Amino acid sequence: MRSWLENYVVPLLTVVAFVLIWQIAARRYPPEQFPAPSDVVLAIKELSDNGVLWTNIGISLARFAAAYLMAVVAGIPLGLFLGRFTRCHRAIDPLIQVLRPISPIAWFPLAVLWFGIGNAPAVFIIFLAAFYPVLLTTISAVRGVPAVYLKVSTNFGAGAFLTFVRVIVPAAFPGIMVGLHIAVGTGWIHLVAGEMLGAQSGLGFMIVDARNFLRTDQVMAGMLLVGLLGLAIYKAMKTFEKAIGRRWGVAA
Repeated sequence: MRSWLENYVVPLLTVVAFVLIWQIAARRYPPEQFPAPSDVVLAIKELSDNGVLWTNIGISLARFAAAYLMAVVAGIPLGLFLGRFTRCHRAIDPLIQVLRPISPIAWFPLAVLWFGIGNAPAVFIIFLAAFYPVLLTTISAVRGVPAVYLKVSTNFGAGAFLTFVRVIVPAAFPGIMVGLHIAVGTGWIHLVAGEMLGAQSGLGFMIVDARNFLRTDQVMAGMLLVGLLGLAIYKAMKTFEKAIGRRWGVAA
C-alpha cells in the first residue's frame, strides 16, 4: 500500500498541485503572455483537429529514432573496442576530447553546407548529441569490469571472444544503459533545437511557427508535448533495460 502511494498517488498529487498553481498564476497575466492550462489543452485540441499535431509528432519521432539508432550503432561497438584495447583508446582519446565539448548546435552551419536545408542537418545534430554519451559511458563501463571476472573466465577455459561476449558485455551493460539514458535526453533536447533552427516540420518547427503568429498557447502546447513524449521515451527505455537485464541476470 505504501509503495503504491509513493509510486502513483504522490506523483499524481504533485502534478495536480502544479497545474492548479499554474492556473492561478495565469490569471495575473493576459492569455497572450501566459496562457492557462485550459488554454493549452484547447490549443492541443485545435492542433490535433487540423492534423498539424500528429504530422509533426510523427516527423519528430522519426528523426529522433533515426539519429538515435545511428548513435547507438556507432557508439556502442566503438566504445566496446576502445574500452577493451587500451592502446587504441589512448591513441584516439585526444581527438574525442577535442570534439566532445563542441556543442552540436555549433555544427549547424556546416551541417547545412554539407547536407542542405531539410531533414539531414537536424538528424546530424541529434546524432552528435547522442553519440558521445553512448561512446564515453560504454568505454568507461568496459574498463570498469572487475578483473576477477576475466580471471574466472580464463580459468574456465573461455577464449577471448567468449569472454568478451559472455562476461564483458553483460558486466558492462548497466553502465552502457546509463549512456543510453543520457543520450535519450541530450538527443531529444537537440531534436527540438535542430528543428527550430532549420527544419520545415516537426515539433520544434511547430513551436517556432506558433511564436511567429503570437500563438503563445500553441507554443506552450508544443513545449508540453515535447516533455510528455520525452517521458514516454524514457519509460520505454526503462522497460527495455529491465527486459535485457533479466535475460542476462544483471541489475540494470
